[in-house]
Amino acid sequence: MSDSLGDAVRTRVRALLSTARFGQFVGVGAVGASVDNAVLVVLVEATVLGPVVAKVLSWELGIAVIFAINERWTFAEYGEVGSRALGRRFLRSNVVRFAGFLVTLAVLAALVRQFAIHYVLANIVGIAVGFFVNYTCESLYTWQVHQE
Repeated sequence: MSDSLGDAVRTRVRALLSTARFGQFVGVGAVGASVDNAVLVVLVEATVLGPVVAKVLSWELGIAVIFAINERWTFAEYGEVGSRALGRRFLRSNVVRFAGFLVTLAVLAALVRQFAIHYVLANIVGIAVGFFVNYTCESLYTWQVHQE
């Protein structure tokens, strides 16, 4: 590994290991997961939607809430200022979180369909698995914390 590549990797790993930012991200994620689960339950129990379709809708609402809180709190000192920059970050966040969503959705579907686990518990497990994908990508791609 060349020095510049090694330095780049070390810089990014150090940025990811911020315990304060990680703690904030966990707290914000808990709020988002609560919104996601509440909307999921309402959609499954009060409509004809099944858990997988309901998850798609509950996910986007949870992502919007998470983005807004992360933007104002967790990553407040990162990223360019202005509505265009904010819009780009929101789009990047949705792209990044889509990978986490696919992980979450795959876990939810597998646990519900293959193992008959209740959809809320399956969703919580899926969220936990997708969390690490989201933290890494949001930190390094959406808000680029390694560029302090």
